[in-house]
Amino acid sequence: MSLAREVNRSVRSSLVLWVITALIYPLSMVAIGQTLFPFQANGSIISNSAGQPVGSALIGQPFTSDRYFNARPSTINYSTVDPRKDDANILKTGVSGASNLAPSNPDLIKRIKETNAQLKAAGVGVTPDLLYTSGSGLDPHISPEAAKAQIPRIAKVRKLQANEVEELVKKNTDGRFLGIFGEPGVNVLKLNLDLDRLKTAP
Repeated sequence: MSLAREVNRSVRSSLVLWVITALIYPLSMVAIGQTLFPFQANGSIISNSAGQPVGSALIGQPFTSDRYFNARPSTINYSTVDPRKDDANILKTGVSGASNLAPSNPDLIKRIKETNAQLKAAGVGVTPDLLYTSGSGLDPHISPEAAKAQIPRIAKVRKLQANEVEELVKKNTDGRFLGIFGEPGVNVLKLNLDLDRLKTAP
């Protein structure tokens, strides 16, 4: 077989594979995603009752008001970064992750003590995920135990019955994936949006 024929066959094979892997497959995945899973394919964006996008179900954000369930502490804070004052270039790099501070690091110990004191002052039972950050820094979930620990504070501030708030926690608790993988978790953004939809006392 001649060299020219081999080269021709190789070029044609490469072109066919390129069309399949660079065009047909990606476009097929986009079409399937937009048709069957539009919510997930477009970032799992959640809107409030007014129809305004308020965040993604996949990315955590801080809630500092006593009227809301607190999320996990995070070493990053996308939602409060002012683009004009982004000295750490957080928005530019899009970095996520843990602080990588050793357990003996004074800054980490100080932060944990401060968070612990804040939780106790608010009357919230301390759970690990309310005290420690996640590995990604973007975890949108807390454990059901962490959510239940905050129910008395939420009910008191919003003048609600504790069982009403507890029902919201149960409603927004995601079970294990396929019933066996991972642990149950409560999506904080979804929970707080449902909390705002409850009729609160004046």
